[in-house]
Amino acid sequence: MSTMNISLPDNLKQFADQQVAGRGYGTSSEYVRELIRRDKDRQHLRNLLLEGASSETTEPVDAPYFDSLRARTSRQSYT
Repeated sequence: MSTMNISLPDNLKQFADQQVAGRGYGTSSEYVRELIRRDKDRQHLRNLLLEGASSETTEPVDAPYFDSLRARTSRQSYT
């Protein structure tokens, strides 16, 4: 594991310390790792949404579409 030193203004350090104490993190490093993981996941989700939004439309997503998905799922779970 690599080490990274981060400088924070006093008010941000106090906030981070409060989060560590109040939310069950063992260290400020655990808290920062969790923030980075969440940001990474958020960016990944954003990219997936943008990719989906820019893709071509295939078929309408309406009640019959969801009915067909339910029917297909029901058939698969019994086979």
